[in-house]
Amino acid sequence: MKKENQKVEKLCSFYVSDWHFATMLLPYINHKIEEQINVITLLENNIQENIVTLVKKLNLKNEKEILEIRWEDVNSNKYEEIEQLLEFEVNNTKENIILINGSRNYIEKNNENIEKWVEKTGTSHIKIINFFEVTEFNHHIVEILNSHDRVLNTSGEKEISDVFEGYKKEA
Repeated sequence: MKKENQKVEKLCSFYVSDWHFATMLLPYINHKIEEQINVITLLENNIQENIVTLVKKLNLKNEKEILEIRWEDVNSNKYEEIEQLLEFEVNNTKENIILINGSRNYIEKNNENIEKWVEKTGTSHIKIINFFEVTEFNHHIVEILNSHDRVLNTSGEKEISDVFEGYKKEA
């Protein structure tokens, strides 16, 4: 959650399969590349084949740039691993979006480590988008929504209450 002096904005998104995740994500990534936004991935599972297959079928303006993004899994259990990756991949002159997809533990650990790195380095312009598989996280959706600023769906970044009718953030 974004606090007053915190430089990290957090969004969440939900998907039903790796194919749905890739299909939903590609138009968003294509648009962000057009806006000159740096895209970094932290994926627990490799989705390279899905991305390559879909990029070939879709008519995306930024095909080359999309395929240059790391779509393989990243073993990032330790802070030092994330620190090294972020030092190399974060661009301090423009906005950075970090996409995180995996188990609850994987997502939480990477969020912790990114926030720790941001605090340590004073880096700004970081947006984290956590992707949750609905079947795994179904019973925790309100808890997930409460810990994020907004939600990403197929129509883009939205206020949570615009997507989940009747949602009220718990304090």
